[in-house]
Amino acid sequence: MQRRSFLLAGTATLLAGAAAAQTDTGIVIVGHANLPRIEAALVQRLYTGRAIEAGGQLATVVNLNGGHPLRQRFLAAYLQTDEERYRAYWTVRRHVGKGAPPREVDGVAEMLDFVARTPGAMGYVDVAALRPGSNVICRL
Repeated sequence: MQRRSFLLAGTATLLAGAAAAQTDTGIVIVGHANLPRIEAALVQRLYTGRAIEAGGQLATVVNLNGGHPLRQRFLAAYLQTDEERYRAYWTVRRHVGKGAPPREVDGVAEMLDFVARTPGAMGYVDVAALRPGSNVICRL
């Protein structure tokens, strides 16, 4: 029985590793030059208002406008949610005085410009849209 448990645990570990290797979503988190690399769990806390700092610095997170296909991919990959739930989450938080949702921009170019010129700013882009010199601070 003990050997069987060991085999099952080993198989589960291998499957988890294989799943982790296939989680590349093509979306990366970019930050202002002053931000360090961060973990995906912190990205989730920042985009849900449960954290306000990254690497000891005040962070300003930026979202694409609702309905943007890249925003939908980001919400699914990094926050494990969809647009409807994310909006509902922020509606409740705002109503109970727990903050406001992240600032929204119209497109990827605007997001990259905002992040580049705003200390502490971070956003997300498709890896294909990265500009030379972009500070990639998180990748799934």
